[in-house]
Amino acid sequence: MSLEACRALVERADPERFSAAQLGTEAAQKVLWPLYAMNVEVSRAPWVTQEPMIAEMRLQWWRDALEEIAEAKPVRGHEVTTELAASIGAAEALQLDRLVQARRWDIYNDAFDDEAALLSYLDDTAGGLMWAGASALGAPVDARGEVVAYARGVGLARFLKAAPELEARGRRPLVDGRPKAIAALCIRVLADMPKQSALKRRLGRNAASVLTEGWQARALLKQAITNPTRVADGTLALSEFGKRWRLLFS
Repeated sequence: MSLEACRALVERADPERFSAAQLGTEAAQKVLWPLYAMNVEVSRAPWVTQEPMIAEMRLQWWRDALEEIAEAKPVRGHEVTTELAASIGAAEALQLDRLVQARRWDIYNDAFDDEAALLSYLDDTAGGLMWAGASALGAPVDARGEVVAYARGVGLARFLKAAPELEARGRRPLVDGRPKAIAALCIRVLADMPKQSALKRRLGRNAASVLTEGWQARALLKQAITNPTRVADGTLALSEFGKRWRLLFS
């Protein structure tokens, strides 16, 4: 699959990350399009079948592909894997393997054991994706914790927006869905979320492109703190003007 085809897949399936990646440097886009395309495919895997075993097999396929990349073996043919293998190295492939493993939660109806388990899921999915991109683009290794903390906020905002749909599909996304508990969770995550401007300087121009996908996160978390009932109502969202304005200045 060509880089342009990866880009088209992201445009169709993940418009928010598509809008963000378009603002990245040329070097960043060569990493982000296959990375985000892989994330689309992996995130779909638990939902395309009602048979848990088949979903497990689909995720295992991606784990095997990432193992091939990590070990510098010829990678299996797929519309995304060739471009992905050309854009990341072994460290990033191992990081993405954790992302795929975390997606097993999406297959089943089990609730998270506790808040720590939910946050670990966000760190491995949203955090793993963002750090893989930053790492492939030359971010300093010691910036990993800050990138993951930033991505945790981004991931939580997305997760809260998706919560009503997850519940409609039989999942139990929130450990404690009471408005007070949702607000408290957002306060804690937001407090640990680094400022985007400072983190951009820390990462450098190319790697900082991975942060743009979080352009809505801080505002959405603040909205959930002020009015946490928006989560259950499915109305956690910014206006179109607000989204455009924040993306422009992200």
